[in-house]
Amino acid sequence: MPPRRRTDPEAGRAAVDAWARGAADRRDVTTAVRFTLEELADRAPGNSVEVRVPPAGAVQAVAGPRHTRGTPPNVVETDPATWLGLATGAVTWADAVGDGRVRASGERSDISPLLPLSQ
Repeated sequence: MPPRRRTDPEAGRAAVDAWARGAADRRDVTTAVRFTLEELADRAPGNSVEVRVPPAGAVQAVAGPRHTRGTPPNVVETDPATWLGLATGAVTWADAVGDGRVRASGERSDISPLLPLSQ
């Protein structure tokens, strides 16, 4: 069962649109990040990869072995602007990983086939 949505999809799409137009305030950015993380978890349900976008949120996604204690073996971590760029297609996975804006560890951490997320 996919995780329960906490972000209203309409509000989430509006926040992503505001970010894409360069008109997002801090609250919009946080809403956009949380909404897109929830989208990722909906499209790739599972617990094998943890995607972290501090301080806005984190989600577990992608089918595979589940971890229960400590740091998960597959982690993707980035900042809010990079995550939203990946989620919208404004930034490519290869560029973000290549220049260090995304830190991905573990054999399942390449989530590039899931990006960008379409609204």
